[in-house]
Amino acid sequence: MLLIFIAVVAPPQRGERRLIKRAQGGDVGAFEQLLEANGPAMRRLAYSMLGDEATMDDVLQTAYVRAFRALPKFDGRSSFGTWLHRIVANAAVDELRRIARRGEVDLEALEGRAAASSPDIGEASDTRMDLANALAGLPADLRIVVLMVDAEGYSYDEVAEVVGIPPGTVASRLSRARAALRPVLEARSEAA
Repeated sequence: MLLIFIAVVAPPQRGERRLIKRAQGGDVGAFEQLLEANGPAMRRLAYSMLGDEATMDDVLQTAYVRAFRALPKFDGRSSFGTWLHRIVANAAVDELRRIARRGEVDLEALEGRAAASSPDIGEASDTRMDLANALAGLPADLRIVVLMVDAEGYSYDEVAEVVGIPPGTVASRLSRARAALRPVLEARSEAA
């Protein structure tokens, strides 16, 4: 987790700056190296927001194309990872909105993901399934905040930078998300 934190808050390193300059000049290989360095964090973010590997791959491809096209405008005030994180988060939110408009939330996929990630098939799996379903029911603006803070360990300031909102808004959205999730978690703890 510490490596993710450093990648998000650190200004561009000398090697990264060189790669960015080369990529801004049209060097696709340099851009690919930047993506490789940030890929695992981007995959975690997209998957935790979307809950489906195929959708995650589509969103990441869209986000990476957007990033490549916007690269000439990247000014280096933040790390490349922070900048890319915001593009991926926005692409995932766009996809969630599209899915919501079409009424396509695939709760079975979330249920399968929760069950597959649990070593035992008992109550832990049920709790994960309930939590995954509750997360899927949250509006995208609340889901991204709770996932980034509670699941990924980002600070309010980091989330604010990535999502493009003030830290106070991060706090209020996190509070609303936790309040929405609390009944699910309390019901599971009372049943145990």
